[in-house]
Amino acid sequence: MTRRVNVLILVLLSIAFLIILHRNLLNLSDFLRHEDSDAAPGMILPFETGFFADHRLRTGEEIPIVITAAEERLGAAVAAMNSINQNTGANVVFSIVTLNESVEHLRAWLSKTDIKHKIITFEPKILEGKITNDAQKADLVKPLTFARFYMPVFLPDAEKAIYLDDDIIVQGDIRELFQTSLKSGHAAAFSDDCDSASSKGIIRGAGNQDSIKKLGMKANACTFNPGVMVANLTEWKQQNITGQLEHWMQLNVREDLYSKTLGDSFTTPPLLIVFYRHHSSLDPMWHVRHLGGSGAGNRYSLQFVKAAKLLHWSGHYKPWGRVSSFSDIWDKWYIPDPTGKFHPIRRHSGDQ
Repeated sequence: MTRRVNVLILVLLSIAFLIILHRNLLNLSDFLRHEDSDAAPGMILPFETGFFADHRLRTGEEIPIVITAAEERLGAAVAAMNSINQNTGANVVFSIVTLNESVEHLRAWLSKTDIKHKIITFEPKILEGKITNDAQKADLVKPLTFARFYMPVFLPDAEKAIYLDDDIIVQGDIRELFQTSLKSGHAAAFSDDCDSASSKGIIRGAGNQDSIKKLGMKANACTFNPGVMVANLTEWKQQNITGQLEHWMQLNVREDLYSKTLGDSFTTPPLLIVFYRHHSSLDPMWHVRHLGGSGAGNRYSLQFVKAAKLLHWSGHYKPWGRVSSFSDIWDKWYIPDPTGKFHPIRRHSGDQ
């Protein structure tokens, strides 16, 4: 009797083992198919060997931050990350999304810092059929600006994350922004932007486009600025926000919904549409915007700018460019490029 019981147990254990093995093989197969797929938005590179050796100890909950790093703007991304890193003791990990051509330059620059990071190479092929092929607008379509659409792919294990444009400087403790409370059912929080022309341009310019009209978007409603975002990635995945964003991108390619109305942005309209009246709000001091616009120096006092927790040079005039308001604040966090490729224009040309 005992022998029969032992045999039965062995048989059951063998069956359980085979089931587990089969499931793992299926998962591996799916993983490999995903890795080889042209539709994969990017590849996450491993942490550098010995990367943490010389870094100060940071404890507590990990705070994932996604930021893009275009070759011509690497200095901006590094300055932004440095400002965050130096103003917090939190366990911040940056997921830096860049193109393959910039990886080595970025590595060389970050090797001179104590910024904890991983590099993600973005695959522009993911955007095929989702952005315009108009040669006249090619210089306006920057692949990396769409990286925020794919945050759950880059951070598969994170429940919450922050996305930041590269033209920002953080003066507060990023933990406070990360702790922003999102309303139930909301996948993201943004800063309300009631004086923005973005949504008004979409609605008025779309004319008789039924797909836009059906949304009931009102031109006088407050919109938001998507350059700073706190995202609930669990909710994002459940609502398939990425799929919704891609739907509107593809629809725009076919029907030209908003390309003519927002000539300087192909990234903002899908976000404004998908999150219209379905997003939470950030503390206004955690996204002081329009510093890159003309007259920003008259719009904000120096005292107010110094008190702000996050500054955003949204607009045409960047703090590393020839003309910009409050560029001295940005200079405080800029780390010179060890390769000598990047220079703030005003410094390099001797204009200031």
